[in-house]
Amino acid sequence: MTESAFFSKSNTPLIMGILNVTPDSFYDGGEYTDIAAAVKHAQEMAEYGAKIIDVGGESSRPGAEPVDAQTECSRVIPVIKEIAGRHDVTISIDTTKAVVAEEALAAGASIINDISGMRFDTRMVSVAKEYQADVVVMHMQGTPQNMQDNPHYTGWIIDEISSFFDQRIAYLEKQGISRNKIILDPGIGFGKTVENNLDIIAHCDYFKQRFKLPLLIGPSQKSFIGHTLNAEGIDRVWGTAAVIAYLTAAGTDIIRVHHVREMVLVSSMISRIYERKRDSVVMG
Repeated sequence: MTESAFFSKSNTPLIMGILNVTPDSFYDGGEYTDIAAAVKHAQEMAEYGAKIIDVGGESSRPGAEPVDAQTECSRVIPVIKEIAGRHDVTISIDTTKAVVAEEALAAGASIINDISGMRFDTRMVSVAKEYQADVVVMHMQGTPQNMQDNPHYTGWIIDEISSFFDQRIAYLEKQGISRNKIILDPGIGFGKTVENNLDIIAHCDYFKQRFKLPLLIGPSQKSFIGHTLNAEGIDRVWGTAAVIAYLTAAGTDIIRVHHVREMVLVSSMISRIYERKRDSVVMG
């Protein structure tokens, strides 16, 4: 079987830049609803070092109200077409709706980033197969509307997420999705307490060792950082940078961020240090 193209090389993660073309996303909602502004931001992120641009047209922040597929398509498809026509960068569509994914893939996307783990829309798997798309399978307890009401796990969260991944991987393979097309995301902030999120980050290497699949983690600007550091807004960037340094050292394959330029610098510096450490061991 061909190895996934999304494994990190030499502790250097692929940076996924977040492009929310929504009016209500938790951090940058409303900033990129204009097509020209969205495409310009995508270009800037690519120039700063993002290898993947993740385009989303429906907010998944806690308590967010869902939008219909037509609205979602009207937000993301023109932007994806413009990006695909201008830039040599991988495009991901952040959606739980098969019709949105289908139109996005036809417009130039090649990854489906589904926060439901491809559970909410049963046709999503057939769309992924038809377009031979890579798929991000994320763990989420509940839905965006209720996931943070009272997150609770009966056992150790790492085991529960791993059990979920076991089930979803088996299902997708049974449906004809090749294993080398699967990317795993433990779902930071999606039905998790502050402690749950910290546990996932602290033990992220476990998922790598157990599943031997690319691991994507999206900690950027999230509330667990704010609660941990008593920080809001731009001050969460520093907590995000610390998390990304740790994730880089742990071998995370893809890191999803808002501030591409700054986080590329962080991950590149950590990667360089680890290269020197490996070189020293070989020379010694």
